[in-house]
Amino acid sequence: MEAYSVRQNKVSKLIQTTLAEIIQKKGFQAYGGAMITVAQVRVSPDLNYAKVYISIFATSKTKEEILEIVEKDNKTLRYELGKLVRNQLRVVPELSFYIDDTLDHIEKIDDLLKK
Repeated sequence: MEAYSVRQNKVSKLIQTTLAEIIQKKGFQAYGGAMITVAQVRVSPDLNYAKVYISIFATSKTKEEILEIVEKDNKTLRYELGKLVRNQLRVVPELSFYIDDTLDHIEKIDDLLKK
């Protein structure tokens, strides 16, 4: 894992908590009835790009379908983020969303250990 600067860590945490608030305010219906949490955010060294890892829980749609809905909402999410962090950040990073599958890995390991 690459070393992050203090600034990158601060910006990552700021984006993570702010995006989580935005997604929570939009509610379940905006994302096909799925509960979405922002698991992790990784910011590029120049602070222009952010990889956002989301966990998706309990839905009738697949994780890929929910990710597609979030991707379609990308511009709106970035705009909302910009409104909330405009005093802390000069440039709002471009967001790209990915499914966080660490819980799936933990579940698989748990199942293997039970055997």
